[in-house]
Amino acid sequence: MRVLHAVTLHSPSHAFGGPVRVALNLAKGLRARGHEAGLLALGEGFAGPWPTEVEGVPARLFPARRLLPLGFSGMTSPALLASAGRLVRDADLVHVHLARDLVTLPVALAALRAGRPLVLQTHGMVDPSGRLLAKVLDAVAVRRVLRGADAVLYLTAHERAGLDAVVGAPLASAVRLVNGTPAQEERPAPAGPPRVLYAARLQARKRPVDFVDAVPAVLAVHPEARFVVAGPDEGERAAVLRRIAELGLADRVSVPGALGGGEVLRELRGAHVYVLPSVDEPFPMSVLEALSVGVPAVVTHSNGLARDIAAAGAGRAVDPGPAGVAAAVLDLLDPAANRAASVAARELAAGSFSMDAVLDTLLPVYEGALRG
Repeated sequence: MRVLHAVTLHSPSHAFGGPVRVALNLAKGLRARGHEAGLLALGEGFAGPWPTEVEGVPARLFPARRLLPLGFSGMTSPALLASAGRLVRDADLVHVHLARDLVTLPVALAALRAGRPLVLQTHGMVDPSGRLLAKVLDAVAVRRVLRGADAVLYLTAHERAGLDAVVGAPLASAVRLVNGTPAQEERPAPAGPPRVLYAARLQARKRPVDFVDAVPAVLAVHPEARFVVAGPDEGERAAVLRRIAELGLADRVSVPGALGGGEVLRELRGAHVYVLPSVDEPFPMSVLEALSVGVPAVVTHSNGLARDIAAAGAGRAVDPGPAGVAAAVLDLLDPAANRAASVAARELAAGSFSMDAVLDTLLPVYEGALRG
């Protein structure tokens, strides 16, 4: 089976975050099972020759052009748009990681026009919105592709309700599919001063400043601890640096910027605790990656993984804000608690969120779309 995965943007800094990671993980898993899977996306930020594959996945990347000052929603590529019809016709099935943008929406529309089986996965990016651009795109294209797709994959009940609201009726084609993460080598037993990691986009909803504001309380108990705030800037880097300076934490908190996939794994293997203080986070890949190497995670209660983490003892779920984050980190820096949570984290990732489990759910969806 030839599957085309379309996502908005791939860049060396991984600026588009989780949807690209999900697309790559699925494509790699499909290829391991004997299918042909490739990636279609905009590209940006490559200094040398543009890659024709990403992590072993064949990739067609088109130079991004920013037509409107609307972040990812204002990016497109005339060359990609001109090639979309041919590219979807070359696939047996088109899997679009859908956002309200000028990349994934045109690809989904091209698949409908070509009569190709179409699977959409929205990653929490298509929800009810009062913004004018969202209303226009919903009226012109979003409802059409949601109704026309053979399957629409969602992560949480909250996301499913939002999709139904966008369409204006229950989606009969909706199927729940969790994110998965490949098996990873277990981290070594933590050694040296405590090391606490945040590795996600520096974006307001993800609340990296809450991470910084939790640092003094942790340092009061563990004055030798070190903290890392890593990730591409989406508007909050200046606030993070300003807060670090205000609290006098420059010698305790490092801000290395965007990290590649291998660099993130190296940071995780050296971390005692992973923290993602974001609110209303659907199903964060960074947390799954932390669990997969055995790093206990601290998340807020509105995180889509919070119940699983709390029930398994793989970390802690807390109320938003630095006080809850600090208390949970201190709890997990206890060696016995950290060991127990690390074992639970590995078991949770391998049992509930393995790529094999995800693909076992996804492939029957593909088969149904091909039959339909």
